[in-house]
Amino acid sequence: MTETTAGSATRPSLRVILAASVGSALEWYDFFLYGTAAALVFGDLFFPKGDPVIGTMLAFLTFGVGFVVRPLGGVLFGILGDRFGRKPVLVATLLMIGIGTTAIGLLPTYAQIGYWAPLLLVTMRVIQGLGAGAEYGGAVIFLVENAPAGHRGFWGGFAPLGVSIGNLLAAAAFALVTLLPHDDLMSWGWRLPFLASFLLILVGIFVRLRVSETPVFTEAVLARGKIERNPAMEALRRHPRNFFVVLGARMAENGLGYFFPVFGLSYVINTVGVPKADALSALMLAFVIELFAILGFAALSDRIGRRPVYMFGALCGIALAFPFFWMVGTKQWIWIAIAFILARAVVTAAMFGPQAAYFAELFPPQRRFAGFAFARELGSLLAGGPAPFVATALVAWSGSWWPVACYAIFLSVCTVVAIWFGPETYEENITTDNTTDGAMLAAAALPARA
Repeated sequence: MTETTAGSATRPSLRVILAASVGSALEWYDFFLYGTAAALVFGDLFFPKGDPVIGTMLAFLTFGVGFVVRPLGGVLFGILGDRFGRKPVLVATLLMIGIGTTAIGLLPTYAQIGYWAPLLLVTMRVIQGLGAGAEYGGAVIFLVENAPAGHRGFWGGFAPLGVSIGNLLAAAAFALVTLLPHDDLMSWGWRLPFLASFLLILVGIFVRLRVSETPVFTEAVLARGKIERNPAMEALRRHPRNFFVVLGARMAENGLGYFFPVFGLSYVINTVGVPKADALSALMLAFVIELFAILGFAALSDRIGRRPVYMFGALCGIALAFPFFWMVGTKQWIWIAIAFILARAVVTAAMFGPQAAYFAELFPPQRRFAGFAFARELGSLLAGGPAPFVATALVAWSGSWWPVACYAIFLSVCTVVAIWFGPETYEENITTDNTTDGAMLAAAALPARA
Protein backbone atom coordinates (compact mmCIF):
# COMPACT_ATOMS: atom_id res chain seq x y z
CA MET A 1 0.00 0.00 0.00
CA THR A 2 2.93 2.29 0.39
CA GLU A 3 6.59 3.02 -0.25
CA THR A 4 8.71 0.99 2.18
CA THR A 5 12.33 0.74 3.12
CA ALA A 6 12.54 -2.42 1.08
CA GLY A 7 11.52 -0.51 -1.99
CA SER A 8 8.22 -2.30 -2.56
CA ALA A 9 5.27 -0.06 -3.34
CA THR A 10 1.77 -0.16 -4.72
CA ARG A 11 -0.81 2.53 -5.16
CA PRO A 12 -2.66 3.85 -2.09
CA SER A 13 -5.90 2.02 -1.26
CA LEU A 14 -9.29 3.57 -1.99
CA ARG A 15 -9.80 3.99 1.76
CA VAL A 16 -6.59 6.02 2.06
CA ILE A 17 -7.59 8.21 -0.89
CA LEU A 18 -11.04 8.83 0.58
CA ALA A 19 -9.64 9.52 4.04
CA ALA A 20 -7.41 12.26 2.64
CA SER A 21 -9.71 13.78 0.03
CA VAL A 22 -12.90 13.88 2.10
CA GLY A 23 -11.22 16.08 4.69
CA SER A 24 -9.87 18.40 2.02
CA ALA A 25 -13.33 18.54 0.48
CA LEU A 26 -14.86 19.51 3.83
CA GLU A 27 -12.17 22.10 4.58
CA TRP A 28 -12.56 23.87 1.28
CA TYR A 29 -16.32 23.43 1.14
CA ASP A 30 -16.40 25.32 4.41
CA PHE A 31 -13.90 28.00 3.43
CA PHE A 32 -15.27 28.65 -0.05
CA LEU A 33 -18.80 28.53 1.34
CA TYR A 34 -17.87 31.26 3.79
CA GLY A 35 -16.19 33.28 1.05
CA THR A 36 -19.26 33.00 -1.18
CA ALA A 37 -21.57 33.96 1.68
CA ALA A 38 -19.29 36.91 2.51
CA ALA A 39 -19.55 38.07 -1.08
CA LEU A 40 -23.32 37.67 -1.34
CA VAL A 41 -25.13 37.89 2.02
CA PHE A 42 -22.96 38.33 5.13
CA GLY A 43 -22.47 42.06 4.62
CA ASP A 44 -26.22 42.59 5.09
CA LEU A 45 -26.78 39.90 7.73
CA PHE A 46 -23.97 40.38 10.24
CA PHE A 47 -22.99 44.04 10.05
CA PRO A 48 -24.75 47.39 10.61
CA LYS A 49 -26.78 48.73 7.71
CA GLY A 50 -25.00 51.36 5.64
CA ASP A 51 -22.75 51.42 2.61
CA PRO A 52 -22.99 47.94 0.99
CA VAL A 53 -19.34 48.13 -0.09
CA ILE A 54 -18.28 48.66 3.53
CA GLY A 55 -20.47 45.72 4.57
CA THR A 56 -18.83 43.47 1.99
CA MET A 57 -15.36 44.60 3.04
CA LEU A 58 -16.15 43.84 6.69
CA ALA A 59 -17.44 40.41 5.68
CA PHE A 60 -14.22 39.74 3.76
CA LEU A 61 -12.25 40.97 6.78
CA THR A 62 -13.86 38.25 8.91
CA PHE A 63 -12.99 35.86 6.08
CA GLY A 64 -9.37 36.82 6.61
CA VAL A 65 -9.58 36.18 10.37
CA GLY A 66 -9.66 32.45 9.68
CA PHE A 67 -6.32 32.79 7.93
CA VAL A 68 -4.74 34.72 10.80
CA VAL A 69 -5.03 31.69 13.08
CA ARG A 70 -4.17 29.10 10.43
CA PRO A 71 -0.39 29.29 11.03
CA LEU A 72 -1.07 28.76 14.74
CA GLY A 73 -3.16 25.70 13.91
CA GLY A 74 -0.46 24.54 11.51
CA VAL A 75 2.23 24.75 14.20
CA LEU A 76 0.12 23.22 16.96
CA PHE A 77 -1.36 20.31 15.05
CA GLY A 78 1.75 19.90 12.88
CA ILE A 79 3.84 19.29 16.00
CA LEU A 80 1.24 16.81 17.26
CA GLY A 81 1.24 15.09 13.86
CA ASP A 82 5.01 14.66 13.89
CA ARG A 83 5.03 13.48 17.50
CA PHE A 84 1.96 11.25 17.72
CA GLY A 85 1.10 10.39 14.12
CA ARG A 86 -0.84 11.69 11.14
CA LYS A 87 -4.12 9.83 11.78
CA PRO A 88 -5.24 11.25 15.18
CA VAL A 89 -4.53 14.80 14.06
CA LEU A 90 -6.57 14.35 10.89
CA VAL A 91 -9.56 13.27 12.98
CA ALA A 92 -9.21 16.30 15.28
CA THR A 93 -8.86 18.86 12.48
CA LEU A 94 -11.85 17.46 10.62
CA LEU A 95 -14.03 17.85 13.71
CA MET A 96 -12.93 21.44 14.33
CA ILE A 97 -13.60 22.57 10.77
CA GLY A 98 -16.95 20.83 10.53
CA ILE A 99 -18.25 21.98 13.91
CA GLY A 100 -17.25 25.58 13.20
CA THR A 101 -19.05 25.57 9.87
CA THR A 102 -22.20 23.88 11.14
CA ALA A 103 -22.38 26.40 13.99
CA ILE A 104 -22.28 29.33 11.53
CA GLY A 105 -25.53 28.01 10.07
CA LEU A 106 -27.13 28.39 13.51
CA LEU A 107 -25.92 31.91 14.36
CA PRO A 108 -28.35 34.76 14.98
CA THR A 109 -27.87 37.82 12.77
CA TYR A 110 -27.07 41.45 13.55
CA ALA A 111 -30.75 42.34 13.42
CA GLN A 112 -31.39 39.82 16.19
CA ILE A 113 -28.52 40.31 18.66
CA GLY A 114 -26.56 43.31 17.41
CA TYR A 115 -22.77 43.32 17.69
CA TRP A 116 -22.74 39.86 19.25
CA ALA A 117 -23.51 38.50 15.77
CA PRO A 118 -20.20 39.48 14.09
CA LEU A 119 -18.35 38.51 17.29
CA LEU A 120 -19.80 34.99 17.20
CA LEU A 121 -19.11 34.80 13.47
CA VAL A 122 -15.45 35.64 14.06
CA THR A 123 -15.28 33.03 16.85
CA MET A 124 -16.49 30.32 14.48
CA ARG A 125 -13.94 31.47 11.92
CA VAL A 126 -11.20 31.08 14.50
CA ILE A 127 -12.29 27.49 15.23
CA GLN A 128 -12.39 26.76 11.49
CA GLY A 129 -9.00 28.34 10.94
CA LEU A 130 -7.24 26.43 13.71
CA GLY A 131 -8.44 23.12 12.26
CA ALA A 132 -7.78 24.13 8.67
CA GLY A 133 -4.21 25.10 9.56
CA ALA A 134 -3.18 21.45 9.53
CA GLU A 135 -5.99 19.69 7.66
CA TYR A 136 -4.72 20.02 4.11
CA GLY A 137 -1.08 19.43 5.03
CA GLY A 138 -2.03 16.30 6.94
CA ALA A 139 -4.18 15.00 4.08
CA VAL A 140 -1.38 15.56 1.58
CA ILE A 141 1.22 13.87 3.75
CA PHE A 142 -1.10 10.94 4.36
CA LEU A 143 -1.36 10.38 0.60
CA VAL A 144 2.27 11.08 -0.30
CA GLU A 145 3.60 8.81 2.45
CA ASN A 146 1.37 6.02 1.13
CA ALA A 147 2.37 6.53 -2.52
CA PRO A 148 5.09 4.73 -4.52
CA ALA A 149 8.22 6.57 -5.60
CA GLY A 150 7.86 8.08 -9.04
CA HIS A 151 4.10 8.51 -8.66
CA ARG A 152 3.83 10.70 -5.58
CA GLY A 153 2.69 13.69 -7.63
CA PHE A 154 -0.28 11.86 -9.11
CA TRP A 155 -1.49 10.23 -5.90
CA GLY A 156 -0.79 13.35 -3.88
CA GLY A 157 -3.01 15.19 -6.37
CA PHE A 158 -6.09 13.55 -4.87
CA ALA A 159 -5.82 15.90 -1.88
CA PRO A 160 -6.17 19.06 -4.00
CA LEU A 161 -8.80 17.17 -5.97
CA GLY A 162 -10.78 17.09 -2.73
CA VAL A 163 -10.31 20.86 -2.57
CA SER A 164 -11.93 21.30 -5.98
CA ILE A 165 -14.76 18.97 -5.02
CA GLY A 166 -15.34 21.04 -1.90
CA ASN A 167 -15.33 24.25 -3.93
CA LEU A 168 -17.75 22.74 -6.42
CA LEU A 169 -20.10 21.56 -3.67
CA ALA A 170 -20.04 25.00 -2.05
CA ALA A 171 -20.74 26.77 -5.33
CA ALA A 172 -23.55 24.31 -6.12
CA ALA A 173 -25.06 24.70 -2.65
CA PHE A 174 -25.18 28.47 -2.94
CA ALA A 175 -26.39 28.30 -6.55
CA LEU A 176 -29.37 26.30 -5.31
CA VAL A 177 -30.28 28.56 -2.41
CA THR A 178 -29.97 31.69 -4.55
CA LEU A 179 -32.92 30.33 -6.54
CA LEU A 180 -35.06 31.04 -3.49
CA PRO A 181 -36.95 34.34 -3.23
CA HIS A 182 -34.68 37.05 -1.84
CA ASP A 183 -36.47 37.28 1.50
CA ASP A 184 -36.28 33.51 2.01
CA LEU A 185 -32.59 33.47 1.07
CA MET A 186 -31.77 36.21 3.57
CA SER A 187 -33.91 34.81 6.38
CA TRP A 188 -33.15 31.09 6.35
CA GLY A 189 -31.96 29.87 2.94
CA TRP A 190 -28.33 30.92 3.43
CA ARG A 191 -28.12 28.66 6.49
CA LEU A 192 -28.78 25.41 4.62
CA PRO A 193 -25.34 25.01 2.96
CA PHE A 194 -23.60 25.52 6.32
CA LEU A 195 -25.81 23.00 8.10
CA ALA A 196 -25.25 20.48 5.29
CA SER A 197 -21.54 20.30 6.16
CA PHE A 198 -22.51 18.08 9.10
CA LEU A 199 -23.04 15.24 6.61
CA LEU A 200 -19.45 15.58 5.39
CA ILE A 201 -18.24 15.41 9.00
CA LEU A 202 -19.97 12.07 9.52
CA VAL A 203 -18.54 10.60 6.32
CA GLY A 204 -15.05 11.93 7.02
CA ILE A 205 -14.85 10.68 10.59
CA PHE A 206 -16.15 7.24 9.59
CA VAL A 207 -13.48 6.87 6.89
CA ARG A 208 -10.58 8.33 8.88
CA LEU A 209 -11.16 6.11 11.88
CA ARG A 210 -10.81 3.06 9.62
CA VAL A 211 -7.36 3.77 8.13
CA SER A 212 -3.94 2.92 9.57
CA GLU A 213 -1.03 5.22 10.33
CA THR A 214 1.29 5.86 7.37
CA PRO A 215 4.20 3.38 7.05
CA VAL A 216 6.67 6.24 6.52
CA PHE A 217 5.82 7.65 9.95
CA THR A 218 5.92 4.31 11.73
CA GLU A 219 9.13 3.13 10.02
CA ALA A 220 11.08 6.34 9.45
CA VAL A 221 10.07 8.24 12.60
CA LEU A 222 8.84 5.90 15.35
CA ALA A 223 11.05 2.89 14.59
CA ARG A 224 14.17 5.04 14.25
CA GLY A 225 13.40 7.16 17.32
CA LYS A 226 13.38 10.37 15.27
CA ILE A 227 10.65 12.15 17.22
CA GLU A 228 11.60 15.78 17.94
CA ARG A 229 10.35 18.09 20.66
CA ASN A 230 9.58 21.02 18.35
CA PRO A 231 9.64 19.89 14.71
CA ALA A 232 8.20 23.22 13.49
CA MET A 233 11.17 25.23 14.73
CA GLU A 234 13.56 22.50 13.59
CA ALA A 235 12.09 22.71 10.08
CA LEU A 236 12.64 26.47 10.03
CA ARG A 237 16.16 26.21 11.51
CA ARG A 238 17.44 23.26 9.46
CA HIS A 239 15.63 23.91 6.16
CA PRO A 240 15.23 27.71 5.85
CA ARG A 241 15.39 27.76 2.05
CA ASN A 242 12.71 25.10 1.70
CA PHE A 243 10.57 26.85 4.31
CA PHE A 244 10.64 30.11 2.36
CA VAL A 245 10.12 28.32 -0.94
CA VAL A 246 6.81 27.04 0.43
CA LEU A 247 5.99 30.53 1.69
CA GLY A 248 6.66 32.14 -1.66
CA ALA A 249 5.03 29.38 -3.69
CA ARG A 250 1.81 29.96 -1.78
CA MET A 251 1.54 33.62 -2.77
CA ALA A 252 0.13 33.02 -6.24
CA GLU A 253 -1.51 29.63 -5.67
CA ASN A 254 -3.37 30.66 -2.53
CA GLY A 255 -3.80 34.34 -3.32
CA LEU A 256 -5.17 33.77 -6.81
CA GLY A 257 -7.00 30.66 -5.63
CA TYR A 258 -9.18 32.94 -3.49
CA PHE A 259 -8.82 36.06 -5.59
CA PHE A 260 -10.54 34.70 -8.71
CA PRO A 261 -13.45 32.69 -7.23
CA VAL A 262 -14.16 34.80 -4.11
CA PHE A 263 -13.40 38.40 -5.09
CA GLY A 264 -14.01 37.58 -8.76
CA LEU A 265 -17.49 36.26 -7.97
CA SER A 266 -18.32 39.35 -5.91
CA TYR A 267 -16.96 41.63 -8.64
CA VAL A 268 -18.88 39.92 -11.44
CA ILE A 269 -22.16 40.06 -9.49
CA ASN A 270 -21.94 43.35 -7.59
CA THR A 271 -19.84 45.51 -9.93
CA VAL A 272 -20.34 44.11 -13.43
CA GLY A 273 -24.00 43.34 -12.71
CA VAL A 274 -24.20 39.72 -13.85
CA PRO A 275 -27.07 37.69 -12.31
CA LYS A 276 -25.97 35.50 -9.40
CA ALA A 277 -27.14 32.28 -11.05
CA ASP A 278 -25.13 33.01 -14.23
CA ALA A 279 -21.94 33.88 -12.31
CA LEU A 280 -22.19 30.82 -10.07
CA SER A 281 -22.88 28.45 -12.99
CA ALA A 282 -19.79 29.75 -14.83
CA LEU A 283 -17.68 29.24 -11.73
CA MET A 284 -19.09 25.75 -11.16
CA LEU A 285 -18.14 24.75 -14.71
CA ALA A 286 -14.60 25.95 -14.03
CA PHE A 287 -14.43 23.83 -10.88
CA VAL A 288 -15.58 20.73 -12.78
CA ILE A 289 -12.87 21.14 -15.43
CA GLU A 290 -10.33 21.86 -12.72
CA LEU A 291 -10.92 18.39 -11.24
CA PHE A 292 -9.33 16.77 -14.28
CA ALA A 293 -6.68 19.47 -14.74
CA ILE A 294 -5.30 19.03 -11.21
CA LEU A 295 -4.60 15.32 -11.69
CA GLY A 296 -3.19 15.99 -15.14
CA PHE A 297 -0.71 18.58 -13.90
CA ALA A 298 0.12 16.42 -10.86
CA ALA A 299 0.92 13.43 -13.09
CA LEU A 300 2.96 15.66 -15.41
CA SER A 301 5.10 16.73 -12.45
CA ASP A 302 6.05 13.06 -11.93
CA ARG A 303 7.56 13.05 -15.43
CA ILE A 304 9.21 16.46 -15.83
CA GLY A 305 9.50 17.68 -12.22
CA ARG A 306 7.53 19.83 -9.80
CA ARG A 307 9.24 23.15 -10.57
CA PRO A 308 8.50 23.53 -14.30
CA VAL A 309 4.81 22.69 -13.84
CA TYR A 310 4.46 25.03 -10.87
CA MET A 311 6.34 27.78 -12.71
CA PHE A 312 3.98 27.44 -15.69
CA GLY A 313 0.98 28.10 -13.45
CA ALA A 314 2.55 31.18 -11.86
CA LEU A 315 3.49 32.63 -15.26
CA CYS A 316 -0.05 32.03 -16.49
CA GLY A 317 -1.26 33.97 -13.44
CA ILE A 318 0.72 36.96 -14.70
CA ALA A 319 -0.61 36.55 -18.23
CA LEU A 320 -4.27 36.27 -17.14
CA ALA A 321 -4.43 39.20 -14.70
CA PHE A 322 -5.68 41.82 -17.16
CA PRO A 323 -7.53 39.55 -19.65
CA PHE A 324 -9.64 38.14 -16.78
CA PHE A 325 -11.27 41.52 -16.24
CA TRP A 326 -11.62 42.15 -19.96
CA MET A 327 -13.50 38.89 -20.37
CA VAL A 328 -15.87 39.25 -17.39
CA GLY A 329 -16.45 42.87 -18.39
CA THR A 330 -18.25 41.70 -21.54
CA LYS A 331 -21.15 40.47 -19.34
CA GLN A 332 -21.48 37.50 -21.70
CA TRP A 333 -21.76 34.14 -19.96
CA ILE A 334 -19.40 32.33 -22.33
CA TRP A 335 -16.57 34.82 -21.75
CA ILE A 336 -17.17 34.84 -18.01
CA ALA A 337 -17.00 31.03 -18.02
CA ILE A 338 -13.75 31.06 -20.05
CA ALA A 339 -12.24 33.58 -17.64
CA PHE A 340 -13.03 31.39 -14.62
CA ILE A 341 -11.90 28.22 -16.44
CA LEU A 342 -8.52 29.74 -17.28
CA ALA A 343 -8.17 31.01 -13.72
CA ARG A 344 -9.02 27.72 -12.05
CA ALA A 345 -8.20 24.92 -14.52
CA VAL A 346 -4.93 26.43 -15.80
CA VAL A 347 -3.49 28.97 -13.35
CA THR A 348 -4.54 27.39 -10.06
CA ALA A 349 -4.50 23.75 -11.19
CA ALA A 350 -0.95 23.95 -12.58
CA MET A 351 0.28 25.09 -9.18
CA PHE A 352 -2.10 23.11 -7.00
CA GLY A 353 -1.55 19.80 -8.78
CA PRO A 354 2.20 19.34 -8.10
CA GLN A 355 2.13 21.33 -4.86
CA ALA A 356 1.01 18.43 -2.68
CA ALA A 357 3.99 16.21 -3.39
CA TYR A 358 6.41 19.13 -3.74
CA PHE A 359 5.77 20.61 -0.30
CA ALA A 360 5.85 17.18 1.38
CA GLU A 361 9.14 16.32 -0.33
CA LEU A 362 10.79 19.52 0.91
CA PHE A 363 10.86 18.28 4.53
CA PRO A 364 12.13 15.03 6.13
CA PRO A 365 9.59 12.69 7.80
CA GLN A 366 10.30 13.66 11.43
CA ARG A 367 9.43 17.33 10.77
CA ARG A 368 7.36 17.01 7.60
CA PHE A 369 3.91 17.69 9.08
CA ALA A 370 4.94 20.71 11.15
CA GLY A 371 7.23 22.20 8.49
CA PHE A 372 4.67 21.72 5.72
CA ALA A 373 1.71 23.06 7.72
CA PHE A 374 3.54 25.98 9.35
CA ALA A 375 5.11 27.31 6.14
CA ARG A 376 2.03 26.68 4.03
CA GLU A 377 -0.37 28.40 6.41
CA LEU A 378 1.94 31.33 6.98
CA GLY A 379 1.68 31.76 3.22
CA SER A 380 -2.11 31.61 3.56
CA LEU A 381 -1.99 34.46 6.06
CA LEU A 382 0.02 36.61 3.66
CA ALA A 383 -1.79 35.69 0.45
CA GLY A 384 -5.21 34.03 0.57
CA GLY A 385 -6.58 35.67 3.71
CA PRO A 386 -6.20 39.31 2.68
CA ALA A 387 -6.72 38.78 -1.07
CA PRO A 388 -10.53 39.34 -1.27
CA PHE A 389 -10.38 42.25 1.22
CA VAL A 390 -7.44 43.94 -0.51
CA ALA A 391 -9.00 43.50 -3.95
CA THR A 392 -12.35 44.94 -2.79
CA ALA A 393 -10.55 47.86 -1.12
CA LEU A 394 -8.54 48.58 -4.28
CA VAL A 395 -11.71 48.74 -6.38
CA ALA A 396 -13.39 50.99 -3.80
CA TRP A 397 -10.32 53.26 -3.71
CA SER A 398 -9.66 53.50 -7.44
CA GLY A 399 -13.10 52.92 -8.92
CA SER A 400 -11.44 50.57 -11.39
CA TRP A 401 -10.18 47.00 -11.64
CA TRP A 402 -6.67 47.65 -12.95
CA PRO A 403 -5.00 47.97 -9.48
CA VAL A 404 -6.46 44.56 -8.65
CA ALA A 405 -4.89 43.09 -11.79
CA CYS A 406 -1.54 44.59 -10.73
CA TYR A 407 -1.98 43.02 -7.30
CA ALA A 408 -2.56 39.61 -8.92
CA ILE A 409 0.62 40.07 -10.98
CA PHE A 410 2.58 40.93 -7.82
CA LEU A 411 1.45 37.70 -6.12
CA SER A 412 2.42 35.68 -9.20
CA VAL A 413 5.86 37.29 -9.44
CA CYS A 414 6.54 36.35 -5.80
CA THR A 415 5.83 32.72 -6.64
CA VAL A 416 7.94 32.79 -9.81
CA VAL A 417 10.93 33.98 -7.76
CA ALA A 418 10.37 31.36 -5.03
CA ILE A 419 10.11 28.47 -7.49
CA TRP A 420 13.14 29.70 -9.44
CA PHE A 421 15.31 29.45 -6.32
CA GLY A 422 13.69 26.28 -5.00
CA PRO A 423 15.13 22.75 -5.32
CA GLU A 424 13.72 20.00 -7.52
CA THR A 425 12.41 17.10 -5.44
CA TYR A 426 10.47 14.65 -7.59
CA GLU A 427 13.23 12.02 -7.48
CA GLU A 428 14.01 12.44 -3.76
CA ASN A 429 13.77 9.67 -1.18
CA ILE A 430 11.10 10.83 1.29
CA THR A 431 11.85 8.27 4.03
CA THR A 432 15.10 9.91 5.18
CA ASP A 433 16.44 13.33 6.04
CA ASN A 434 18.43 14.13 2.92
CA THR A 435 20.03 17.07 4.68
CA THR A 436 21.48 15.35 7.71
CA ASP A 437 21.17 11.62 7.11
CA GLY A 438 23.38 11.08 4.09
CA ALA A 439 24.85 7.87 5.43
CA MET A 440 21.41 6.44 6.17
CA LEU A 441 20.24 7.47 2.71
CA ALA A 442 23.09 5.62 1.09
CA ALA A 443 22.38 2.50 3.13
CA ALA A 444 18.60 2.45 2.73
CA ALA A 445 18.05 4.27 -0.55
CA LEU A 446 14.92 3.58 -2.55
CA PRO A 447 14.73 3.52 -6.31
CA ALA A 448 14.34 7.06 -7.55
CA ARG A 449 11.53 5.97 -9.86
CA ALA A 450 9.06 3.14 -9.37
